[in-house]
Amino acid sequence: MGSAATEGLALAGTFTTAALSYWTGIFPRVSAHLRRVRSRAREIPDPALRQLALEALAKRSNIEGAAAFAVLAPRQTRAAATEALVAFQVLYNHADMLAEQPSADPVAAARRLHGVLLQALDTRADRDGGGYVADTVADCRLALRQLPSYPALAPQAREAAERIVAFQSLSLAHAGAERDALITWARSQAPPGSDLGWWEAAAACGSSLPVLALIAAAAQPAVDPSQLAAVKDAYFPWVAALHSLLDSLLDTQEDFATGQLSLIACYPTPPLAAERMQILAERARREARGLPGGRRHLVLVTGMAASYISELRRSSATQSAIASRVRDAFGSPMRPALLVFALRRA
Repeated sequence: MGSAATEGLALAGTFTTAALSYWTGIFPRVSAHLRRVRSRAREIPDPALRQLALEALAKRSNIEGAAAFAVLAPRQTRAAATEALVAFQVLYNHADMLAEQPSADPVAAARRLHGVLLQALDTRADRDGGGYVADTVADCRLALRQLPSYPALAPQAREAAERIVAFQSLSLAHAGAERDALITWARSQAPPGSDLGWWEAAAACGSSLPVLALIAAAAQPAVDPSQLAAVKDAYFPWVAALHSLLDSLLDTQEDFATGQLSLIACYPTPPLAAERMQILAERARREARGLPGGRRHLVLVTGMAASYISELRRSSATQSAIASRVRDAFGSPMRPALLVFALRRA
């Protein structure tokens, strides 16, 4: 049997094991967590804020995707990892929803609202009052305190969250000097030699996946510094850029209608967008596979891409072309992943 066939069988086995772990152990915990948080959201006194919180929780697919990183955790710390991953993504969804509302100073508002992500990752802090957001921050902190290696990588998690906060505030600038500030900042974040366009670097900064990968790593009894560096370098910028650009691809029409920044529309032409997205997908696949436990990382990254591609059921010619190139970049692992999402929708 050739090496490609052997690798294919190994990936199939990893996919099956990860899927069983997710559906039998992680998914039920996600559902229970969301029921608890939804009940909490219904108690928000302000009707408008209550509705926004519930709408943010309705974006369940990326919350479930965040929880999938718990398959990387050992069995004994998987429950705590799941709780931390879900709580962090719930907070990100909530901050996003609030930041999209009209504001006299949207840039400052977005920075303040997304600052909750930094609060959630600070396990040294005490509980700050009560209420929906404070309770969710407390959920995340409590779960992170149960992860044995979190103190060692908390600074890296905070660094990744700081990029999210900066991106989410700067990306609300639409023109002129403020847009120039976003471009200058994004270029400064691109790793040397990465050859990323400013919008590709910005996309990587806005993704939650680097934080999620670090939370999953924190569930290990010990983390070797070289392995931690490898996880950071794989997820930022490569996996993160692919993640946010696929999200932008899915939201093309919505961004156009609301006047929000469309990262995928920053490519000069649709053919170049398709070409670059294939390159990013190939690099993301290679970086994920090269990590310790690389097959599980590859299954996660493939599943992430498949979740977006599966949502493009009524797509434009440009969206279809990009989706096809990304699908080709992942090759055979994409087929079972797409099947899972088709069954999930059914």
